[in-house]
Amino acid sequence: MADKTELQYTAEHEWVLVEGTTATVGITEYAADKLGDVVFVDLPAVGSTVASGAIVGEIESTKSVGELFAPVNGTVLEANQAVVNTPELVNSDPFGEGWLIKVTFESLPALLTFDEYSALVAE
Repeated sequence: MADKTELQYTAEHEWVLVEGTTATVGITEYAADKLGDVVFVDLPAVGSTVASGAIVGEIESTKSVGELFAPVNGTVLEANQAVVNTPELVNSDPFGEGWLIKVTFESLPALLTFDEYSALVAE
């Protein structure tokens, strides 16, 4: 996975790795820590259309349920089946094996830089 400083972020605690017209999306360590031990992940179906800012999945932990928001408008190219089968990957490796979905998109909305996101979670 890319260096955390090279990723882009949402205010909803998702990270986004942009490679051409594909966005790989996961949740940040901050979000994983706040959720606690993840026990269930529900991801959108491959081929489904997602809208930026819309809820596209759920991440359930022993403490609460978190929502996964789409950071871009596009089509789900891939959903990480390893996370569905082994939800704790979201906690153990949120920026690597714990990625959630890959979405193809046409235009990228304004996202946060690493420094902007770091300032947001420091508040």
